[in-house]
Amino acid sequence: MSFSLVYQKIKEYQTIILFGHKRPDGDCYGSQFGLKDIIKTTFSDKSVFVVGEKVSYLSFIGQLDEIDDDIFKDALAIVLDTATRDRISDSRYKLCKEIIKIDHHIVLDNYGDINVVEELIPATCLLLTKFLLSNENLKISLVGATALYTGTVTDTGNFRYRGVNEETMQLAGKLLSYGVNVEHIDQLLSVQSLRAVRLKSYVYRTFKVTKNGFAYAIINRLIIKYFNVGYDEAASLVSLLANIQECPVWALIIKYPKDIRVRIRSNGPNINTLAEKYDGGGHHKAAGATLKSSSKIRQFVKDADNLVKEYKEKQEPII
Repeated sequence: MSFSLVYQKIKEYQTIILFGHKRPDGDCYGSQFGLKDIIKTTFSDKSVFVVGEKVSYLSFIGQLDEIDDDIFKDALAIVLDTATRDRISDSRYKLCKEIIKIDHHIVLDNYGDINVVEELIPATCLLLTKFLLSNENLKISLVGATALYTGTVTDTGNFRYRGVNEETMQLAGKLLSYGVNVEHIDQLLSVQSLRAVRLKSYVYRTFKVTKNGFAYAIINRLIIKYFNVGYDEAASLVSLLANIQECPVWALIIKYPKDIRVRIRSNGPNINTLAEKYDGGGHHKAAGATLKSSSKIRQFVKDADNLVKEYKEKQEPII
């Protein structure tokens, strides 16, 4: 693990810009703003900026910066929670002098000059917590600890997903020692608008299940407009189809203005290879894909159904 090299590069640069992935989630936001706080709390004289896409429900973690192109040229870029370069939300990372990648996804693209990746840790925020604890000179405030803890609970499903282990709890406990208010974070993450609740009802009414047990729902642009929700709100509903006994794999298919994006989840077979087939990727049990047109949906559903079929055929019969 190249934590010492990351520390040396942070010391070396006066300007540091933190990048995340397109359609950011809690772990992405949490790692960006958590690392910003670590750097600013440790080196108060440095200029640290967070760039990317705004997500309203995560705005309590921090506010994005708007900066001119000329700031990038002598800066250090640190890209967080982003597996491949095509997923980086701001292409201006290419203007930076050096690039560090810090991530926990399956390695598909070592695009950084320095790459710090731990595939088995369940959140990038936990990897940054390890970075914090790796050097006694590094410091963090309550604001940064809150960001890292928020990213941890969202990417682990409140510590329910595969990959959570003793180390996970120890690192999360360390973040709590800085005074993180667990109840307040849960309230902020749990609150939802009336329109979002109504969209949930729509998903439950319209989702489909294939012959072998692949569950999926489709949300198009007219539905987004009708319920007056943001695309990020809609995409977060993928968990609605979780834990259906007959359906070990499920997905939410959302038609954006320029393409179709699929959030795929599993409590059975690994789905990252399926996602990679459709210009995506991710973890074994949580991944995303992109479809170029509506005509591709049928083939994707067929492939997902076959994946479930193969998985079920391998399972031991219950006697």
